[in-house]
Amino acid sequence: MGDDLMTIRQMCDAFEVTPRTLRFYEARELLFPLRRGQHRLYGRTDRARLKLILRGKRFGFSLEQIRQLLELYDPAERNITQTEATISTARERLADMERQHQELGTAIAELREQIADGEVWLQTLKSGA
Repeated sequence: MGDDLMTIRQMCDAFEVTPRTLRFYEARELLFPLRRGQHRLYGRTDRARLKLILRGKRFGFSLEQIRQLLELYDPAERNITQTEATISTARERLADMERQHQELGTAIAELREQIADGEVWLQTLKSGA
């Protein structure tokens, strides 16, 4: 095996994923390892794609969004279309995350108030007042 190719075990160790995860991404046509008999061999392109898949998942992109962005890869046009689409998708995701963050902040503040009110009520009950 050349230095450029990695086995499924090496990929799992390098990216801290399971073989099931790699097979899942392959079934979803996100990764395209070489097949030699029963063995899957992953090249540089697969490693780069997996790195992007994992980053996209961490940011909350759907697998379909990731797949669409990966399909736009075209070094002949210096990946301008892919980069523009990625920025647009990332802006949409960031807006969603910021909205969720704001909603979560409001919920946290409300829960703190409820806890404080509950503690006051509990103290009142315990003191018999």
